[in-house]
Amino acid sequence: MKTEFPSKNEIDREWFVIDAENAVLGRLASKAAFVLTGKHKPTFTPFLDTGDHVIVINAEKVRLTGAKEEQKIYHYHSGYPGGLRSLQAKKVRAERPVKMVEEAIRGMLPKSKLGNQMYRKLKVYAGDKHPHTAQKPTPMSAQA
Repeated sequence: MKTEFPSKNEIDREWFVIDAENAVLGRLASKAAFVLTGKHKPTFTPFLDTGDHVIVINAEKVRLTGAKEEQKIYHYHSGYPGGLRSLQAKKVRAERPVKMVEEAIRGMLPKSKLGNQMYRKLKVYAGDKHPHTAQKPTPMSAQA
């Protein structure tokens, strides 16, 4: 018996929209990563990108549980010696709320070329408007 693998032409890509308003960041990221990898489909293959496109709206209204608003630290490096910078989650939310959601989802994707390909199918917007209405995205719950 031969194992069937979907070819590039056989993969059907759908569009899903997730409203992040009052959704817990980790649960939202888990759900989005699950759809981006294609694990919700019966044609899932670990070494192929069979996932769908995901649009996340209202990223600025995502919820952090516990004291993470004050205690969670985001690090980045400028590229120069001694260039490590750190920001609290509340400051990241104020300056770049989209970055907070993107980083959470990206961390749940594979760390490879395949993961980068999956990440390109993610679109995150701070407000409730998005320019992808022509793709007719299906609403999806943020709960995992």
